[in-house]
Amino acid sequence: MPADVPCSRIAPSPTGPLHLGNACTFLVNWALARNLGWRLVLRIEDLDQDRARAAGDTGTEESLRWLGIDHDGEVVRQSERLDSFARAMERLAAAGLIYESPHSRAEVREAAAALGAPHADDAPVRFPASLRPPPGPAWSFTRRDVNHRLRIDPGTITVHDRVAGEHAFDPGAREGDCIVWTKSGFPSYQLAVTVDDIAQGVTDVVRGDDLLSSAALQSIIHRALGAEPPRWWHLPLICEADGARMAKRHGALALSELRAQGVDAGRVRGLAAQWIGAIAAPRPLAPDAFRALVTEPILRAWHVGTRSASPCLDERSLQWLHDS
Repeated sequence: MPADVPCSRIAPSPTGPLHLGNACTFLVNWALARNLGWRLVLRIEDLDQDRARAAGDTGTEESLRWLGIDHDGEVVRQSERLDSFARAMERLAAAGLIYESPHSRAEVREAAAALGAPHADDAPVRFPASLRPPPGPAWSFTRRDVNHRLRIDPGTITVHDRVAGEHAFDPGAREGDCIVWTKSGFPSYQLAVTVDDIAQGVTDVVRGDDLLSSAALQSIIHRALGAEPPRWWHLPLICEADGARMAKRHGALALSELRAQGVDAGRVRGLAAQWIGAIAAPRPLAPDAFRALVTEPILRAWHVGTRSASPCLDERSLQWLHDS
């Protein structure tokens, strides 16, 4: 497939096994790509080496194949691209957009409190501009063992989302200057995904809407690196029976466990189709049958519907998965 066609990416992190919520998002991403003629690349976001080692072999690629998800080209692993991230940092340094930030979390909190900055328990502490270094020559990216921050001035960024609609964010006012390189010697998530999206020609990002606000920050980094941001497609999240967001750390049912129990992947696809509102009741679906059900209007209607209730993995769903 030509490299200049639209492109999306599936980008799992091997810090735990994929769960049914991941399956729904990845299946929709795959279906959109195949329906709309996009390239679809697979990127393993494995920069968190400690958590990846602790998780062990999560069977990520096997689970994707089991679901019927294919991709184009070789698998890209972020851990093998540190030089590319460092080159991006050098570009940002040359433009005077980053600086070394040795401040501890306690120092940031203390400086923010001294300015009387309000802080909700669930909100990030805003990095105060008072902790920026004084004006002077641009920093050079010579040390990799210290945090570096990107200068972000207050200002509204509008995210035009194909599923979730239009949303306005102000990362500079909410979080302040963000860390783009960590003192552990690795890029931050926000920098790494942006650099890789640019390098892989990603034009369409399909992911969970817990990352919707990140689209604003990643748009800023895209433009700082001389690239246009992708189109955004943020999908509703699947909840567990208690209403909590399905997540690896909550012990959500793993796809590897379902495979080991002999669950038919067609039933997972059928459940995902019901969750997104494409069918009224789950039924086993072949990959192409699932793909045919996924359209932009269906996804937008699903998003509108979740304003009143998000789809959940309840006991009835689990029982249906295991029915033969």
